[in-house]
Amino acid sequence: MSFSRAAATGDSRFGNVLASFAPVRRDTQTGDTGFDLSGVVAHFPAGRQIYAEGDDARSFYKVIGGTVRTCRFLNDGRRQIAAFHGAGDVFGIESGPDHRLTAEAVTDCSIAAYRWRGLDTTIVGDDRLGHWFLSHLMAALSRTREHALLLGRGSAAQKIAAFLLEQDAMNDAGSMIDLPMTRQDIADYLGLTIETVSRTLSQLERDRVIDLPCARRIGLKDRQALRGLIA
Repeated sequence: MSFSRAAATGDSRFGNVLASFAPVRRDTQTGDTGFDLSGVVAHFPAGRQIYAEGDDARSFYKVIGGTVRTCRFLNDGRRQIAAFHGAGDVFGIESGPDHRLTAEAVTDCSIAAYRWRGLDTTIVGDDRLGHWFLSHLMAALSRTREHALLLGRGSAAQKIAAFLLEQDAMNDAGSMIDLPMTRQDIADYLGLTIETVSRTLSQLERDRVIDLPCARRIGLKDRQALRGLIA
């Protein structure tokens, strides 16, 4: 059972999660102001499911802190990661009554949940809230388009280079990137095997394009070479 369904039913199995809920007014924890949007906040440890594919989409969500992945589990047991969401990202907005993907905490996360019920009336009465929704929907469409382009890259090196540049664009720590996700996460995001991801990263290190001081820290030594791989 998911965060949204547990919040609606008060399922006792989720007592620890529900006990950590706290009211959010005017989205103060995310830095947005100017409209009244109330929700609740839950804290999830790394690896915990937030909601499952097929759960009722009673709520949508915003990452307050940490990283979330949205994914689908295929019939043969493989996992396909659709997106990673960091602080400030909105996820779980659906066109139908059910969630089409599963959402899980990659790291320890704080997540704000906002109920859909009655929200259409609030949006009609507040143009700023409508603009907020539109901006997040456009960001989600852009993310989906970029991921489709990334998956369309011909080689593993091209996919890895595009992924590293994507992470670099979201990074504010200079040439070093601290990845919240594992190499298995990267593989499932890029449609590769973990062995291919590790082998490709090692080759880029030998080519002096990147540094690999540890598994989740990557130094970008030659961004021009990375861009050249995907040109």
